[in-house]
Amino acid sequence: MLLLDEPMAGLGHDESRAMIALLREIKPAVAMLLIEHDMEAVAELADRVTVLVAGHAIASGSYATIRTDPRVREAYLGDEG
Repeated sequence: MLLLDEPMAGLGHDESRAMIALLREIKPAVAMLLIEHDMEAVAELADRVTVLVAGHAIASGSYATIRTDPRVREAYLGDEG
C-alpha cells in the first residue's frame, strides 16, 4: 500500500501533471491512500473520496457524487455553493 500525504503540495502545474500521470500508471498495481487538496488530482485518481471537516467524515463516495453533495458544498464553498 502506498500512503501519500499531499503529494502535489509545492509542485507547479507541469510537475503536478507529471505526478498524476505517474500515480495513474502505478494505480492498477498498488493500493493507494491519497490525502490531497488538489481537486484535479483527486478527480483523476480517486475511486472513492471521503471529505473530512474538523476531523469528521461528512461525505463519502465517488468524486462525481462528492462534488455535488450539499454538505461538501456548504463546508467548502459557503453560501456561494
